[in-house]
Amino acid sequence: MKNINRKEFIKYSSIALASLSFTDKTSLFTGNIPKLSFSTLGCPKWDLPQIINFASVHGYQGIEIRVIAGELDLPKSPWFNASRMADTKRMISDKKLIITDLGSSAQLHHTNKTELDKNINEAKRFIDLASQLECTYVRVFPEKLLNGDLRKKSLDTIIQNLKLLGDFAKKSNVKVLLESHGDLVEMDELQYVMQQTENNNVGMIWDIHNMWAITKQPPTAVFKKLSPYIKHVHVKDAKMIDGKEQYVLTGKGDVPLKEALNLLYQSNYEGFYSLEWEKMWHPEIEEPEIALAQYPSAVKKYF
Repeated sequence: MKNINRKEFIKYSSIALASLSFTDKTSLFTGNIPKLSFSTLGCPKWDLPQIINFASVHGYQGIEIRVIAGELDLPKSPWFNASRMADTKRMISDKKLIITDLGSSAQLHHTNKTELDKNINEAKRFIDLASQLECTYVRVFPEKLLNGDLRKKSLDTIIQNLKLLGDFAKKSNVKVLLESHGDLVEMDELQYVMQQTENNNVGMIWDIHNMWAITKQPPTAVFKKLSPYIKHVHVKDAKMIDGKEQYVLTGKGDVPLKEALNLLYQSNYEGFYSLEWEKMWHPEIEEPEIALAQYPSAVKKYF
């Protein structure tokens, strides 16, 4: 047998470590093992069994349910009827998966009573469904902010409605997560909202791309301000092509994912790293069979 020197030993050890399966529980990762999920926004036409089987086969630990077989209003999905709820939960647990969160479309910026009531009621229905599914989180949107002197008033409206939903969710052991989305992607404004709603059963989803694409604020600065509130993370990559931003496969774009994910990992973040492949809104991007399958192997290089 050929003797190898220290330099060669380190080289071959590194190769061996890199070749280990990302989801192998006997891997050399110690402490926190990154947990992966994907939003069903990336496979909007799939029914629940197809979603669950794909996640299991491709090494995911969770699924983020946004849409099932084209149905965005999840409480209306036949898979969540009272008569099928037990079977649905069993089907998910049998594959050793969990539902990371339910993605509602509820927007919290509204001041018109009719629109506000519609959005608050939607969020409450999702919270009730999450409770039945023993799912920890429900996502809501901040969405729109007024400009100038009225901007703070918009933030305070979102805070008020977020507190309302957080209080409603307490009895169900569900937490409400506000996504960095729409007009609310600047770190100081997000910090203000989170500080004002702290201890009200709420948190946030850090959509790395959403914040970076608009503000170009470095993840290190963002994480320093918002880390106490981050419960879930959306991962997607993009780059400028012919003067227009386009979504690309993980690791093929310009979003500073390495910086952001390393910050999370080094802080012992315990939530999911969830691929949000927006196939439903952008049908021209890669099919889910490609993008969702590529993500687990592509993201492991960041850890």
